[in-house]
Amino acid sequence: MAGLMVDFIISLDGYAAADGWPGLWGMGGPEYLAWLGTEAEKRHTSLMGATTYRLMSRFAEEMPRDPGFAGLTAMPKVVFSSTLEAPLSWGNTELVREDAVGAVRDMKRRGTDPLRTLGSLTLCRSLLTAGLVDRFRVVVFPVITGATGRERIFDEYPDVALDLVESRTFDGRLQLLEYVPTVLDGPPGADT
Repeated sequence: MAGLMVDFIISLDGYAAADGWPGLWGMGGPEYLAWLGTEAEKRHTSLMGATTYRLMSRFAEEMPRDPGFAGLTAMPKVVFSSTLEAPLSWGNTELVREDAVGAVRDMKRRGTDPLRTLGSLTLCRSLLTAGLVDRFRVVVFPVITGATGRERIFDEYPDVALDLVESRTFDGRLQLLEYVPTVLDGPPGADT
């Protein structure tokens, strides 16, 4: 059975990006970038929604020799969308028009390769709410982007208990936190 990991980079106040800031908030140091390269080489299938697909496939087309995007192009990818049309232009990408929760449940049951999300906040929230996420990993960047932040990651999430299974510091400032999530029916200790 395949495991599913939700993987995010976030500001300390929970944003996925911020207007006017460079990529990775300008803090992509050598340890972190080396780790990203190692992670990209691990065999897995990337799951994403249409918005992330449009963005990432455009970057891959514009930078075909970039090692990160070359690796993404080579790996298997699944896009969940009712708006995109097949065939998709980004290599090794399968379009799934059916319900993402049902499709991922089936992929986990019949697959052996790990599954990881790529961006796709709505998809990640749906998969977590359905209890399909085995690991939840964030890399916290030491910035607060309250005035310029975009895409708050945890809005509309259910209550989730997180058991820490791994932590690491990159470049003396970035914190990797990896958890096993448990979706709660209500606040801990509440009668449900």
